[in-house]
Amino acid sequence: MTAPVPAAGEKAATIPVRPEAEVDNALSPLIAGFVGSVFMMIGSLGVGWLAPVSELRRMPLFIWMRTEAIGVALSIILLAVGGMLLVRAWLRLGQRVRVWGLQARKATLQAVVVWGLPMMFTVPLFSRDVYAYIGQGRLMVEGFNPYENGISALSNYFQLGADKMWTEAPVPYGQLFLWIEQFVVWSTNVHPEASVMLFRLAALVGIVLCIIYVPKLAELHGVNPHRALWLTAANPLFLTNFIASVHNDALMIGLALAGLYYCATRRVVLGIVLVTLSISVKPITIVFLPFIGLLWAGKGASWPRKFLYWGLTAGLSFGLLFAMSRVNGFGFGWINGLSAPGSIWIWYAPIGLMGLVVASIANAFNLDGWGLAKWVYDAGKLLAVGIVAWQIFKGDHDRLMRRLTLAFAAIVLLAPMIQSWYVVWLIPLFAVTGIRDDWQVKALYFIVSFFMVYAISDQLEVFPYLQTEDLGLALALARNGAAIIALLFALYLIFLDPRTKQLFSKPDQPVTSRPVI
Repeated sequence: MTAPVPAAGEKAATIPVRPEAEVDNALSPLIAGFVGSVFMMIGSLGVGWLAPVSELRRMPLFIWMRTEAIGVALSIILLAVGGMLLVRAWLRLGQRVRVWGLQARKATLQAVVVWGLPMMFTVPLFSRDVYAYIGQGRLMVEGFNPYENGISALSNYFQLGADKMWTEAPVPYGQLFLWIEQFVVWSTNVHPEASVMLFRLAALVGIVLCIIYVPKLAELHGVNPHRALWLTAANPLFLTNFIASVHNDALMIGLALAGLYYCATRRVVLGIVLVTLSISVKPITIVFLPFIGLLWAGKGASWPRKFLYWGLTAGLSFGLLFAMSRVNGFGFGWINGLSAPGSIWIWYAPIGLMGLVVASIANAFNLDGWGLAKWVYDAGKLLAVGIVAWQIFKGDHDRLMRRLTLAFAAIVLLAPMIQSWYVVWLIPLFAVTGIRDDWQVKALYFIVSFFMVYAISDQLEVFPYLQTEDLGLALALARNGAAIIALLFALYLIFLDPRTKQLFSKPDQPVTSRPVI
């Protein structure tokens, strides 16, 4: 056989390559990643999120792992080591590939299955949004409008296990996901574990869509499809956020990628329908529509033609959304829910950090620091809108998908709050339009390592009565312990591991993949 499709900028290989030479023993990283995933699954029994009403809380194993200090400590160690083992396995799998061909694709798909399977059975990790999904589904089943009522409208809502921020917050999700929530709760009769599993199956649909359409989109852009698939689907952030954390973002981005592919291959109406379904999961992908209009208008289109196709794109998409909203009369209430995250910030987001610094300085002078911080957050949003507009109106048609990616990245990176699953929205888009094997892929390695360390130490369910003198100390110790273990492992990968440290350092070899998109 001949070498597979090269990344853009490479010359096509003509020298025959023996199939056995394409991947150098993928079994070792596959096993290591599986062990890491199993460690995470076992650790989740002790520090993963369970609904208060869950029957699992009464099982002896769960009682020991969640209420005894040694059980919690073991859970934290397994979770931290397992998560970072998964990072190392992903990096090593990429290193084992000599030629990004069909064998590399096979190894990547094996990794997704082998690493993802234990996560299907974890107690939800790193987020308890799935319990908010259950509460919102129960609102639907009981006849409430979830765009007007938080889950506090339900009796015994606190037993559902959702974060308290959802008690009064309107739902920011679209109509399709509301129906999924309603179906899940109706079919399981609000059983928490059964509901979690059904939501995982819904996320699995999104994962499969990503696996199908990432390579297809990469090929359209002259980017090696097998490498793009490894960067995306075997990525630990992708697997943990979409399977272990059960985020509906998997379905959102999967539908959006499928829609983009059909729009790019001149099956625009089907593509718009799929992107609209993505919007009806999480409306953030509405930003894709102007770029789809440009794809539809075609290369060299005049401004009147562009505006015509923008109108057609918006008309089809919003017409379908309107029709969906009429089924139960909820309308476009999700617009109200979009404002909730804007008031939240986090220290590692550039805009969030700037707001924190401004607030701290202003408060030191007895000024309204957080009022001024809000101005910083608003400035970040305004800058993001400006970048989106620039990418819509300026740039080459051949770089249209990359322009969409940069616009979407501006929305994520200029927000005061950046969650790890927001970053996962961007990875497949950058992968299909080209991530060079220089500083760009190194940046991805650092980002994945950082967010895995942060996720491992951020949201842990630890019983406060494990430390009687200070009810907050047990959780603080757990988070700090998890952070230290994960951080030390990450530093080992970056500076000491003889295999992986070269991935983070200046390469001795010349850059071989230079996508031009």
